[in-house]
Amino acid sequence: MGRRGTLLSVRDDIKVVDVTIRDGGLCNNFEFSDEFVKELYKTNINSGVDYMEFGYKASRKMFNEAEFGKWKFCKEEDLRAVVGENKTDLKIAVMADVGRCDYKTDFLPKEESVIDMVRVACYIHQIPAAIEMIEYFHSLGYETSCNIMAISQVPNEQILQGLEMLSHCSVDVIYLVDSFGSLYPENAGVFAQQYMEIADKYHKIIGFHAHNNQNLAFANTIETLSYGISYLDASVLGMGRGAGNCSMELLLGFLRNPKYSVYNLLGFIENYMLPLKEQGVSWGYDIPYMLTGQFNRHPRSAIEFTADKKTNYSDFYKSLIEHD
Repeated sequence: MGRRGTLLSVRDDIKVVDVTIRDGGLCNNFEFSDEFVKELYKTNINSGVDYMEFGYKASRKMFNEAEFGKWKFCKEEDLRAVVGENKTDLKIAVMADVGRCDYKTDFLPKEESVIDMVRVACYIHQIPAAIEMIEYFHSLGYETSCNIMAISQVPNEQILQGLEMLSHCSVDVIYLVDSFGSLYPENAGVFAQQYMEIADKYHKIIGFHAHNNQNLAFANTIETLSYGISYLDASVLGMGRGAGNCSMELLLGFLRNPKYSVYNLLGFIENYMLPLKEQGVSWGYDIPYMLTGQFNRHPRSAIEFTADKKTNYSDFYKSLIEHD
């Protein structure tokens, strides 16, 4: 399967998805100020971004609302306080984790909600449960995606089986997710071609969500898009769990579509992202995240190491080897 488009061409199928609040919320417990979220919403509109993911629709039975910011739960009234009726071209997305949401009680029919897309996140063994959720959201009138996490640790045979299962359901977009930031452009490209082969066969759309453990989130994103992947996740200044994600400013600067603009994004970085860093909110490339990426491990140990402000990297390396 060959590459699609060139460095100079515009692909109208590409959609940029801002995940700053949802993935970035994992860095600060979703405690963004109302002003921050409203200004990011306006910035995304002015920058031509296609979707803005506001956060999770997490179960309020499983998670104590008092312990998190509002974007862990994305109540309809909180969304409307930011977007009103959202009479813009920007679409609103939320994420629902399999096993961590009350989807049959917490979602309104689409005609009563400002949410446009529900992104269902699951591990490979949870695909049957994800399909049940997807069909329910489809019946309510929502666009849907399925984000299969931690794909770098899944046997190829299971990946193909999972893609076949999803392709026979109502899902609109199937996401290739580099949860551990362990992919390189070469194998990210191979995955992209596998996913696109299924997509072309069953008329599905493929998306890509990158993590930056090895400083490759942007490189992997543009590599996968070159093979036809069209829904691209990014966050402002790369804000996201651990090493963060593909940086929005890099992606918009790369895409040739004139509807995308970096200028307004730069002002938001100056006025809101840099102060967030100064307040001590931490994310981005660091040695511990690099190591978990190279070892294809979940970054939880690196997150703990970084939070404790440790710098004994050689000991951390040995701890990863000992548990190999």
